[in-house]
Amino acid sequence: MKICSFDVYILDLPTIRPHQLAMHTIVSQSIVVGCVRDEEGREGWSEVATIGGASYGESTPEAIKANIDAYIAPLVIGKDPIHFDKIMYEVSKQVRGNNFAKTVVEAAIIDLAARSKNIPAFELFGGQIHTSLPIAWTLASGDTAKDIEEAKEFLHQKRHNIFKLKIGKGDPFKNVEHVRQIKQAVGDEARITVDVNQAWDEDTANYCIAALEDGGVSMVEQPLPTWNFEGMSRLTAKFNVPIMADEAANSIQDVFQITKHRAGNCIALKPCKAGGLTQTKKVAGIAEAAGIGLYGGTMIESSLGTAICAQIYATIPEIKFGTEIFGPLLFKDDLTLEPIKFENFEVIIPNGPGFGVEIDREKVKHYARSL
Repeated sequence: MKICSFDVYILDLPTIRPHQLAMHTIVSQSIVVGCVRDEEGREGWSEVATIGGASYGESTPEAIKANIDAYIAPLVIGKDPIHFDKIMYEVSKQVRGNNFAKTVVEAAIIDLAARSKNIPAFELFGGQIHTSLPIAWTLASGDTAKDIEEAKEFLHQKRHNIFKLKIGKGDPFKNVEHVRQIKQAVGDEARITVDVNQAWDEDTANYCIAALEDGGVSMVEQPLPTWNFEGMSRLTAKFNVPIMADEAANSIQDVFQITKHRAGNCIALKPCKAGGLTQTKKVAGIAEAAGIGLYGGTMIESSLGTAICAQIYATIPEIKFGTEIFGPLLFKDDLTLEPIKFENFEVIIPNGPGFGVEIDREKVKHYARSL
């Protein structure tokens, strides 16, 4: 059983409402989908999502596809997919960086390898520890009353009891008051976290985090720019509320430095940042060894990418801060024949062969930029 082809598609999926970050507002999410085939006609599928092209990071969807097509795909043709770790090690020696592209390739090969054995992908990573995981939702209307109403409705539905607010855009002091009012309204029924997306300087962070901590917020995500490790260390030491590193945690080497210097006491896991599922497990191991909490992060993936994240997160002993893999709930459509299930404040881990979902080829064709 050898790999005989690898195809890459760029898709644009519309969202049910605008999703606002500090650097970009998502109304249509660009994702990259990979499809690997073996000589017997079996397929493996994968996905990574990007946010706002180059506004979030260096890996644009166009660059991901171009680098896979030209440099990575030729290195995997003719290889046995069950040896996915060896394949990606050899790729890493010839292709530097490009973690998003490497994730597309590795995940598709893992899906193919697991399907060839008719087992869930999590069986290739030590087996399943969790059958479900806590799931957060982002409140993003910008209107305090509407956000409170939405939070209370989802609490009533038992869909979410962790809510995140993106507060990196606009007046930071008004944003903090917005968050405090929401926390006061939901009380102890829900945890409230905030994501600054690197938008503050250290002076602003000192003032605002103090007010957020006083208001009962349970976590502050990436308040400072990625380069400011020393500032993140000072904030982590100063405040009781956990400070999470997200955009700063872009490789296993980054995560080692974050843990060594305590530039955060929580790490956001994202396979695409680490360079794949194998690397994500290494990130989790580094954090566990250092006593750093973990969070199952998202790049706002569709149902396919969410299944990939869910499968690897299910193999990690403790996801202390829950997960945020709510992407399918934000899109108007699914890329898979079966939806990801959300119930009792948790996301259910798919347990079928591969990543546990079947791709809808017609949807891929419909949303792809070109085939």
